[in-house]
Amino acid sequence: MRHIFVINPLAGKRSGGKTLKDQILRAGEKQRVPVEIYETRAAGDGENFVCETCENKAEDEQIRFYACGGDGALNEVMNGSVGFPGVEVGCVPLGTGNDYVRNYGQLETFLDMEAQILGKAVDSDLISYRTWLDGKESRRRYCMNMFNIGFDCNVVDLTDRAKNWPLISGSFAYLLSVAIILIKKKGANLRVCFEDGEVFDGRLLLIAIANGCFCGGGVKGVPLSLLDDGLMDVSLIRDVPRRTFVRLFPKYAKGTHLSDKKARDLFTYKKCERLFIFARGGPMRLCTDGEITDAEQVEFEIVPKGMRFSVPRGGKP
Repeated sequence: MRHIFVINPLAGKRSGGKTLKDQILRAGEKQRVPVEIYETRAAGDGENFVCETCENKAEDEQIRFYACGGDGALNEVMNGSVGFPGVEVGCVPLGTGNDYVRNYGQLETFLDMEAQILGKAVDSDLISYRTWLDGKESRRRYCMNMFNIGFDCNVVDLTDRAKNWPLISGSFAYLLSVAIILIKKKGANLRVCFEDGEVFDGRLLLIAIANGCFCGGGVKGVPLSLLDDGLMDVSLIRDVPRRTFVRLFPKYAKGTHLSDKKARDLFTYKKCERLFIFARGGPMRLCTDGEITDAEQVEFEIVPKGMRFSVPRGGKP
């Protein structure tokens, strides 16, 4: 097994870039396992490096790539590895959200380099998707954790900007963004077509299309998601008054909102294999594993057991 750590140097510096490299090298030496380190140079470089490495590997060679960064870095490494046999993907969470790895237990486990090297891979579903914008269709890509449209996406977008404001960082940037977006009451205007024939058409507060449970740095907005059940979970919240959402948000963050009898009429929650979403009145903002793009139409489809994810020793799904 080759162990290749793909480091986003910007995320690495926040956690002490040189220290991370030292930890990786020491862990490899202690376990008598050769390790390799690759530092990405720009957006998309991690995906290209992983893909090229996989294309050039021997047929029987086993490789485990560790994405060292945030959810976006993990998404890049995963997209570069999809479809190649004998390849596993792990993650050293150094980002702001780190939401995918939260499905496997405490983040501290993922920061132990020896536990990473001694980890074992498990099957995980993926969600494939295609987007259309200005009549052009994108190539098919994959999501590990979650898509967000509407409120959640708008909060992620503003949080990225808020972290650059003076005295604003981390979880406070997220909570401040929640308050600002709630005041603006920005949602989305969509036509959502489920595979069972049900259609939602109009304004909504948010919709999440999920493989995992968490977004926004630990908000458990899609609490029934399972990483290996062969289904994606779709959680839709209608366009509700601010007062209603303020009352509901603490339960939404903890993942207990589905049991709120007063709020059941505000939600649509389904498990499905395919979904189509069309923007009404202009492109939608689509957040995919924390990265934001624009689209007029999106097709989603589950890919059962689409990847092998390495869980550090001591972690649990």
